[in-house]
Amino acid sequence: MQKTLNIITENVGQIRPDSVDEYIKIGGFEALKKAITMHPLEVIEEIKKSKLQGRGGAAYPTGIKWEQAYYVDKNPKYIICNADEGEPGTFKDKVILDYLPLRLIEGMTIAAYILKSPKGFIYIRGEYPESQRIVSSAIKEAEKMGYLGDDILGTGFSFHIEVLSGAGAYVCGENSALVESSEGKSGRPRIKPPFIKNSGYLGMPTLVNNVETFACVPYIVKEGGEKFAGYGTEFSGGTKLVCLSGNVKNRGVYEVPFGTTLRELIYDIGGGLPEGRKLKFVQLGGSSGPCIPESMLDIKICYKDLKVKGLTLGSGAILVVDDSNCIIDFLKCITEFFYHESCGKCTPCREGNKQLLALVNKFINGSATYNDLETIKKVGQIMKEAAFCGLGETAATAHLSLIKYFEEEFVEHINKKCRANICNFGGDKDGKR
Repeated sequence: MQKTLNIITENVGQIRPDSVDEYIKIGGFEALKKAITMHPLEVIEEIKKSKLQGRGGAAYPTGIKWEQAYYVDKNPKYIICNADEGEPGTFKDKVILDYLPLRLIEGMTIAAYILKSPKGFIYIRGEYPESQRIVSSAIKEAEKMGYLGDDILGTGFSFHIEVLSGAGAYVCGENSALVESSEGKSGRPRIKPPFIKNSGYLGMPTLVNNVETFACVPYIVKEGGEKFAGYGTEFSGGTKLVCLSGNVKNRGVYEVPFGTTLRELIYDIGGGLPEGRKLKFVQLGGSSGPCIPESMLDIKICYKDLKVKGLTLGSGAILVVDDSNCIIDFLKCITEFFYHESCGKCTPCREGNKQLLALVNKFINGSATYNDLETIKKVGQIMKEAAFCGLGETAATAHLSLIKYFEEEFVEHINKKCRANICNFGGDKDGKR
């Protein structure tokens, strides 16, 4: 098995991002031309054969999602691309936005053809102003060339795409909060049901998918779902863009086939850890993801294999942490982030993050007790089970997983010892040093 592939990242950096002519020369829009000759359900069947699952983190089967949207008997239907990418450690969607936006646009247009959608949005985080400019330019060029806008390729089908800018709220990565924000409202998650596939943008049926998900569609339609699925495992089709960062030599975005192990990713592709340091743990899926020890690195990047171990891949962020880091200091950064980003709508998240930060600070300043360790577990579990949306449900994931695998280091901090010699236990009650 090849270590890395170029299925959806083929030609990255080789063409001008907004040039339709250059995109066509590398096979661009051939999938769209093929799709408009097919029945919508035939296209959906290819998506189902591909075993493509949502690449934003939820991993819901894309073909089934599109089929459900197709059968919703209500119009108009809207298409939204989630390009918020606010998960810390995640920067893989930016590769598509900056270098192959026309592939994204083609994938969205195919979805629009299936659903007969007149309007789509690409919701890009506000911290990506250059990406917004590039994508907007690509949209204009696609319209000029007849691949977007009115009467696409002379079929009578029209589809328009608008770029929306986020305002830096992490919670808008949650689909219903993203829809709220797209309508100009405060980005807070909605009560479900009704689900956005039935009542989304302006109360109409709405399909929301991630940048990477839409970018996979042209390859699947052009080459066939079975070929795409063949690059992955029995349960996870195709390839995955992963963001490798932290204490590793070769940081960056890599497209790897499902079935690649974390060890292969970190040591073969990533080149291992610099300066001869030892690996302490790896965090999967960004700040909302679990942390696992070195002994678990032979797990394959496969949705089923990870699920069996109680793990998730999330957005595809892989953070490598070496033994020069303190687990409690690491948790403080994560806890401060979620405390800041909580929208405050539900009590478990609003109050839970506040209490977690207070507890973590006690471990840093040397005042923590064994009871505080148990309280972190209880608060984290309550948030996981009772929070209103994914932010609150996963905010304590790192805490719970680190306690599971490294509880002895929490105990050491109770005894005022820090292996990394970062915590001097001389700070104030807020954990400042």
